Amino acid sequence: MIDLGGHKIVVTGAAGGIGRAMVQTLSGFGAAVVACDLEDADLSFDGVVEAQRFDLLDDDAMEAAAARICEEGVPDAVISNAGWTRAETLRDVTPDALSHELDLNLRSAARLSQAFLPAMRNHENGAAFVFVSSINALSHYGNPAYAAAKAGLIAWMRAIATEEGRNGIRANAITPGSVRTMAWDHRIERDPGILGKVGRLYPLGRMVEPDEVARAAAFLASPLASGITGTVLPVDAGISAGNLPFLEQIAG
Repeated sequence: MIDLGGHKIVVTGAAGGIGRAMVQTLSGFGAAVVACDLEDADLSFDGVVEAQRFDLLDDDAMEAAAARICEEGVPDAVISNAGWTRAETLRDVTPDALSHELDLNLRSAARLSQAFLPAMRNHENGAAFVFVSSINALSHYGNPAYAAAKAGLIAWMRAIATEEGRNGIRANAITPGSVRTMAWDHRIERDPGILGKVGRLYPLGRMVEPDEVARAAAFLASPLASGITGTVLPVDAGISAGNLPFLEQIAG
């Protein structure tokens, strides 16, 4: 059993499908969760001990929020979950789209960790960062700007793990595959059979659920992972293990 009693954990993108699952999972394990999202986000749900509303792309607002959070007690862990993308291929990536995806999915998470690092160094029982990357960072599944940003996030995580380990800080990343959140609703409306089609690409025969990603994050943020740093944990129903459709074609 993961025990996060007495732990203060910050979660960004807390109002989304994965973020909400993280808040509820972490609080279920005893953590006091600081839920962070945009100004108009609904953060009035079970498990939220403190709500902070700010735009991660606004450096001043983000740094002020980090300072407010630390004034009430330094976090034991920060889970950088916020992100966004759209379905596109290389020919669709405009200069503006490239800049926006890099800022939102890489720069904002990097700057957030920089804001918390000084306070989290030499924390009494150590401290942890968990970055939500993507399987797009490991292989190409489309969304090239998003994939580049999420790959950069893994590199940033490893920099923290390597340079800050002496200060008691761990850093790890999760790479989810397709997650069954509300973001899929419009695709299902357009093609009711899409979940079955996508599921056949995964060795487990399905996409992962938000609470499965949340449990992985909770483990990496917890004392149970005290010796784990600098690693990437796929939560992807097996898609990064191999190409099942290819195997089925050649095996007959």
